[in-house]
Amino acid sequence: MKKNEIKEIVKESYGKIAKNEGSCRTCSCKKNEQEKIAKMIGYSDEELKTPGNLGLGCGNPTALANIKHTDIVLDLGSGAGFDCFLASRLAKKVIGVDMTPEMIKKAGENAKKYNYDNVEFKLGEIENLPIEDDSIDVVISNCVINLSADKSAVFKEAFRVLKNGGKMYVSDIVLLGNLTNEQRNNPELLAGCVAGAIKKEDYIKTSEKAGFLVKILGEDREISKKQYDGIALESLKLELRKGGK
Repeated sequence: MKKNEIKEIVKESYGKIAKNEGSCRTCSCKKNEQEKIAKMIGYSDEELKTPGNLGLGCGNPTALANIKHTDIVLDLGSGAGFDCFLASRLAKKVIGVDMTPEMIKKAGENAKKYNYDNVEFKLGEIENLPIEDDSIDVVISNCVINLSADKSAVFKEAFRVLKNGGKMYVSDIVLLGNLTNEQRNNPELLAGCVAGAIKKEDYIKTSEKAGFLVKILGEDREISKKQYDGIALESLKLELRKGGK
């Protein structure tokens, strides 16, 4: 499958989810299912009172990051704004970037409705971020990089926009085995964070080649049984550091 085909499948799928017209991976996208998934992957009851949860993550990267009140935070693939709003309670400013116009619209509406004045959303691709060099303290990303057909570009862009000593916190789906050709070319599995995923060791190597120092913070293999029908995969939690001590 070509890169532009992958991008269009992902954009269309998440556009429908934003408008409540599509399925949320393997769940029904009803509120109780969204909350159930969010609890399984690490969000607290208090955090779930925050707007923008669509049940789309595979971890809680904001909880991993030691965000300071002076930090500028960037969320790659910000969706309806859930992780941005959580981070905004701790940070000076939060910027969310998403390539789906419907998601940007929904996130903006949430920010206005709930008065998140220190959060900004930008339409753009995570492979080509609309962000200045060396301007971000912390990057977060929740189950999004697996959707990109050019993961190397994503990590290089994140490295570019981070300040020296800045860190990136990622929760993402990585493979622990091989997929069949049928699985690789299944649009539903692509939008569902499986078909576009790469093996764990390749994911780590790709981030290292971009210049990051990598630290594994956690590996959730139970998520395979809970959400992905037993496919050989896991939710990998990483801290990626750009230089510094």
